[in-house]
Amino acid sequence: MTKIAIFADVQNIYYTCKEAYQKQFNYRAFWQNMVCQGDIVLANAYAIHKGDDGQHKFQKALKSIGFNVKLKPYIQRADGSAKGDWDVGIAIDIMETAAKVDKIVLLSGDGDFDLLLLRIRQLYQVETQVVSVPLLTANSLIEACDQYTEINADLLL
Repeated sequence: MTKIAIFADVQNIYYTCKEAYQKQFNYRAFWQNMVCQGDIVLANAYAIHKGDDGQHKFQKALKSIGFNVKLKPYIQRADGSAKGDWDVGIAIDIMETAAKVDKIVLLSGDGDFDLLLLRIRQLYQVETQVVSVPLLTANSLIEACDQYTEINADLLL
């Protein structure tokens, strides 16, 4: 059976689904699709911790589905901008996992991950899949993966 590791960039998926469809991503439907493809041996969801009740409920729901939820604090800068980027953490976790699985699934449209996917395919011959909103996904990321799955009505709430 194919060993699958999932890495979900929660902020990217939330904002791109909201912008493109005015809807939320259905993590449960996504999980059910993944279970049909193989054995999920690792599933990390990377989120920003603001501490509100809605977030706690969402994080609890992710955990009940099967995700490990990794949190970083939300940082509000003096100039009004915010920081809460998980790109490096996701990249490190993918690099540490790629040699142990058959397939890496990335939920993100962030083009910063294109070189990472190319590299793990080269080093570990691992299959790569990206799941994201097509209109808000870097073409370089789509081209870097083995399989691209667009978020459509079947994966929305």
